[in-house]
Amino acid sequence: MDLSDELKAAAWRKATKSASNQGDCLEVAPLSGGRVGIRDTEAPEQMPFVVSASVWDAFVDGAKKGEFDF
Repeated sequence: MDLSDELKAAAWRKATKSASNQGDCLEVAPLSGGRVGIRDTEAPEQMPFVVSASVWDAFVDGAKKGEFDF
C-alpha cells in the first residue's frame, strides 16, 4: 500500500482532553514501519506530516518530561 492510501485508511485519533477546546488540536495515526501521521483536526483534507518512529518517540519523551511546557 502506498503512503497516500495508508493515510486515507489510517485510524486517526486525538487526545481525550482535546474535546473542551472546540477542536483546536492535532490527530495522530500509527502507520507502517513505526511511522506516525500528524494532522490538524480542522483541516483533515490537507496532507498530514509523517514522522519516523524515532522522531515521534523523541517528541513523546520530551512532552512527558515537560520540555514543551510554556
